[in-house]
Amino acid sequence: MGCAFVPAAVPARGRHGLTARQTPTVRPRQAWAGGQPLAAPAHGGRLQATCREAAVMVATADEAAAAPQAVAAAAARLAVPPASKDLDWATLGFQFRPTNCYVRHTYRDGAWSTKPELVAEPYIKLHIGATALHYGASCFEGLKAFRTADGRVSLFRPDENAKRMASSAARLLIPEVPADLFLSACKAAVRENVEFVPPYGTGGSLYVRPLLFGSGPKIGLSPADEFTFLVLVTPVGDYYAGGPAPVTAIVTTDYDRAAPRGVGHVKCAGNYAADLLPNTLAKRAGYPINLYVDAADQRSVEEFGTSNFVGLIGNTYVTPDSPSVLPSVTNKTLATLAEDAGMVVERRTVDIGEVGEFEEVAACGTAVVITAVTRVVYKGDVITVGAGRGSDPEVVGPRFSELYKQVRGIQYGEIADPHGWCFDVYDE
Repeated sequence: MGCAFVPAAVPARGRHGLTARQTPTVRPRQAWAGGQPLAAPAHGGRLQATCREAAVMVATADEAAAAPQAVAAAAARLAVPPASKDLDWATLGFQFRPTNCYVRHTYRDGAWSTKPELVAEPYIKLHIGATALHYGASCFEGLKAFRTADGRVSLFRPDENAKRMASSAARLLIPEVPADLFLSACKAAVRENVEFVPPYGTGGSLYVRPLLFGSGPKIGLSPADEFTFLVLVTPVGDYYAGGPAPVTAIVTTDYDRAAPRGVGHVKCAGNYAADLLPNTLAKRAGYPINLYVDAADQRSVEEFGTSNFVGLIGNTYVTPDSPSVLPSVTNKTLATLAEDAGMVVERRTVDIGEVGEFEEVAACGTAVVITAVTRVVYKGDVITVGAGRGSDPEVVGPRFSELYKQVRGIQYGEIADPHGWCFDVYDE
């Protein structure tokens, strides 16, 4: 698939004191070894082959007798470019950092553009009447790309993010982004910024943010005629550089996250705007995360401000079943691994009074995978998770610790990926 390039109209020095980036150029998959670029292998210039394909090519060549060495050399030629040496990977944190470009597609005249634009300038020229600005016609996704133990760069479960964005789009009357276009755009965004994928072993990743919004003008309340789909990326560090630590959450009782039969089940921008005030108030009071209950009964647990609620009791993995809860890709991943380990998965109503009966409770999401929650404050009362069951509120529980390690191991290619969750960004 070809790409169109949009140059950055920026001064010689950017807003942040950085040298303005030049227009991106088409970069085939450059071969590297020992930190040095190598010549492309002589097979028609095709550099999309996997290492397994390289092995086949070598095995059928005249030098088959030296197969082990040749396979290693072929694998080196097909390795991805290394991470940049200009960033301090140990101190990244979770914040936006500029990269080379973002990928953009536009919907006009009833169809999505098939040729992606690579835009160097980190700004959007948007009509003042855009429905995203006036009516909140906007939804987004969040996923990550990882540099693996064997040198690949892979996206974790992008197919699930594509499905969820399609669901969000349908609720907001935005044209669905086809799954293949979604995946292609995410891969292209990672490839064009591959030097910003943190090195393996640092605990970092490249955060990938697909964004879909109404960019056409409408003054009356109606869907736009034009829409924009873009994918931006930024490198992020290990959220828990010192290892996961348990937190205390507070139940937000003065505000509701979502209305019954509203849009709580989709990832639209307005859901997060509504949480800005409650989340900020919780942090000012000393609580890093806040928990919401059902807007109607004010007792049934829904989810945390930016992540799902999950709990363990006996051999059962429990997560709330509510039409107002956003389906979490991380939650789905953890539930599958729990089932693989022989646990029973229950999706049901969870009363706030039941929280203390769980042996382990966690918030789960893309940014952190798992945040252990050992205390919950509800209307001034402190509920201790696992009280009387031998749980230590000062440490992360053993089973969520194990699930966390499994997810991270799969993401970094350290353990087997039996469900095929990792997508190599260079495989088309």
